[in-house]
Formats: sequence, structure tokens, C-alpha cells
Amino acid sequence: MTNTFKKTAIVAAKSAGAILKKNIGNAHRIEFKGAIDIVTEMDRKAEDLIIKIIKNKFPEHGILTEESLEQKSDSEYRWIIDPLDGTTNYSHGFPVFCVSIALEKSGEGIILGAVYNPMLNELFTAEKNKGAYLNNKKIKVSDIKELTKSLLATGFPYDIRTSPDNNITHFANFAVRAQAIRRAGSAALDMCYVACGRIDGFWEMKLKPWDTAAAWLIIKEAGGMVTGFNGKEFSFYSSETLASNGLIHDEMIKALQG
Repeated sequence: MTNTFKKTAIVAAKSAGAILKKNIGNAHRIEFKGAIDIVTEMDRKAEDLIIKIIKNKFPEHGILTEESLEQKSDSEYRWIIDPLDGTTNYSHGFPVFCVSIALEKSGEGIILGAVYNPMLNELFTAEKNKGAYLNNKKIKVSDIKELTKSLLATGFPYDIRTSPDNNITHFANFAVRAQAIRRAGSAALDMCYVACGRIDGFWEMKLKPWDTAAAWLIIKEAGGMVTGFNGKEFSFYSSETLASNGLIHDEMIKALQG
């Protein structure tokens, strides 16, 4: 059955990615959920397609997705979906975005993750206890051991204009400690880049389960580490996400403490 789960996730991610890629740069209807938090018609079209593909195979499964109300069920399985991670980028025609799909099993947590970047045709996948892969090639985190030699990634929360808890202080602290910082605009992709060694560490605030569920498993299966800012166990419902190759994790925690 797990092979069917994986195939379904891959078909759904690639199908949604294809329509996103085909329509990037076109005029889209945009709705504002907040001052800078938006949703486009393509978010909804990608989400509808993903749900249709999953429900066709597993009609009894639950669904948690960014743009719709949760579809609860009595099943032990729940799919966690971000149909378009990087909506702001997409709405501007900036080609950094992805589709993220995870499968959660009661009592076991996340057992499957798939993150697809259609612009580069890169598919990151992981199954619990089976390793992490990029286009079917096994991946692992980097071996950089010092923060000063590390390339980091981050993002800023949607309430940056109104909340003092907005990551700007953390950004400044890391800017003078790391080799460099990138802010690309897709948390799931940033985390997958940690998994394959392109990025050594990532931190962000106020992410949601659909942002992190699939990429969390991919990082873990690639040998990396994901915790809260204090180093304690990570929760998808926490306001803090700290991911790294594990070797610079303690240094990152110290930097986040100020």
C-alpha cells in the first residue's frame, strides 16, 4: 500500500506543478487574506486537482490543505497539502515555488513526503525509515561544521508589518555570523535544500503544517535535524522551525537566543 501512497503523491504533485508552470506569468485573480498574504486562482486550481487525485484513490482519507476547510475522516490517514508554496513569488512571475504533499498516519506521524519544483523538474521524496531522494537519487545533508562557513535560508512572517516578533532581529544576528543568507520565498523548498546539502541551515517563524510536513520528513531521512528555536522537539503547530545538517544546530540555537 505504501507504494500506492507514494505513486499517488508523486502524480498529484507533478500534475499540480505542471499547471502551475504552464500558467506562470499569466494574469491571475488575486485575493488578499491580509496586507501581504495572498491567494491566487492557481492556488485553488492546483489544490482542487491534488484533492481530486488523492480522493479518487483514497476517498476515505482526511485532507488538511492551505486554502480549504479541513476534510476530517475516521481514517488513520491524513494528507497535508500546500498546493503552491511561494504564492507571492508566483504572482509576480518569480520562478521559485513548489507543491508540497505529506501523508500522516495516526500513531506514526508523517510517513511520506513529496515536494516538487516544476520550474527545475526537481522532485524531493522521502518515506519513513527509507531515506530521502531527489529525482530518485539518494540525498544527504551537508557536512559543514561551522556557522561562519554556512549558507543559511529564512523567510519572514506575513504579519511582519504589525508584529514585533517578525524575524528581523534574528536575520541581523545571523547575517554577521554566517557566510551568507538567502531569502527565496518558499519554506518547503528551503528545507529540501537543507536535505540535499545546498543549504546548511534554515530557520523561520509562524509556518503552518502544510509548509513543513513533507520537507520535515525529507530532512530527517537525509540525516538532518529539525527542532524548535530552543532545540526542543519540533511540532508542526509550533511557531518556530529550525532545520540544519545537525552539525551547526547548536550554533544556530545560540544565535537565535540573541
